[in-house]
Amino acid sequence: MMGWGPFFAALIVFLLSHMIPARPAVRGYLISLLGRRGYYSAYSVLSLVVLVWLIVAAAHAPYVEVIPPLAILRWIPLLCMPVVCWLAVSGVSVQNPFSFGGLGHRPFDPENPGILRTTRHPVLAALMLWAVAHLLANGSLSHVILFGLFAGFAAMGMAVIDRRKSREMGPEWVRLSRNTARLSLRVPQPWPRAWVWGASLAAYLVLLGAHESVIGLSPLP
Repeated sequence: MMGWGPFFAALIVFLLSHMIPARPAVRGYLISLLGRRGYYSAYSVLSLVVLVWLIVAAAHAPYVEVIPPLAILRWIPLLCMPVVCWLAVSGVSVQNPFSFGGLGHRPFDPENPGILRTTRHPVLAALMLWAVAHLLANGSLSHVILFGLFAGFAAMGMAVIDRRKSREMGPEWVRLSRNTARLSLRVPQPWPRAWVWGASLAAYLVLLGAHESVIGLSPLP
């Protein structure tokens, strides 16, 4: 147990790593320097590294119980993570004019929005589902702060990005987003390609296998 210092240090770095690049001047400079694909790739790697650090720090913070550690709650992340992986992989596999994360080569088609029919923010939706599932399964104070922050960050981010994009895109927002939703249970149209399902399954198995060695706790109930 390392005390609260490392946890709050990791939390501050995580927040700064998301707040500073989000500033238009900083983001514009980095995109001009790295290119759009390079910027999003580097940003994703940095976010993942800081995220792992923050999760490890939360696991070693002093234990203060908020939600009782019921055995049934341990199943929730195990069952939700395949959906999380599918949302994340689907989100980065398409061009996304409404949010971040889209690295696909095919231009966005408003008549066939794919995963954006379910949510315009598949990466944020994945983050929110991951956070809620892990909050319920890890009810200590540090984890409630950690995962509650992530869930709130994701939900707020969807609304903020929608407002900014609608303002920037003007009339194009109405035309392009008419078959999309901020967050819904609608089935993607068209259905994701086979490689998306394969990559999602592979990501889930990697996370499942690496969880104990990286986080220090087995995800299995």
